[in-house]
Amino acid sequence: MVHLRLAFTAVLMCLTFITHAQKAVVKTDLLTDVTLTPNIGVEVGIAPKWTVELRGQLNAWSVNNHDWRHWMVQPEVRYWFCRRFAGHFVGMHALGGEYNFGNIKNNINFLGSDLSKLTDYRYQGWAAGAGVAYGYTWILNRRWSFEATIGFGWIYTRFDTFECRDCGKRIDRNRPHNYVGPTKAALNIIYAF
Repeated sequence: MVHLRLAFTAVLMCLTFITHAQKAVVKTDLLTDVTLTPNIGVEVGIAPKWTVELRGQLNAWSVNNHDWRHWMVQPEVRYWFCRRFAGHFVGMHALGGEYNFGNIKNNINFLGSDLSKLTDYRYQGWAAGAGVAYGYTWILNRRWSFEATIGFGWIYTRFDTFECRDCGKRIDRNRPHNYVGPTKAALNIIYAF
């Protein structure tokens, strides 16, 4: 009889852990929303201090004749120092997507990437990379949280260069570029299930 009670208690504890371990949240990055790029992330608990996140974003239009069209996915695995979905965490992420950028006036030359060329040229290509991240999540109430995160890593891209946004004459084909620097910055509003 004692063995049966112990077995039953163990099964209940396992079911409680599995149910608790499957807690999930959905989130959106307010920084990306400001650039009119809809995005959504889903994060699921896989162990008491581990979660897995999958984030996606899509910008398929021009605004005021400026092209910043792209899609991107970014999976990440996170380790939480206290308990998952609250406090400090570190993560490892990958990313991949395609882009079509042009007619964006700026003077930015950052870590070996001369973005000022977006003023006169259009770039179309793909990118893939990986990085590490650090973040912190503040619990606002039972369902809502706020998260700040930043990541650093490497991105490899290949692209074609075109003379201007509307022209279309290709002047460079399948050019590679390596970027090392920030790969992620987010201020997320989170809803927990």
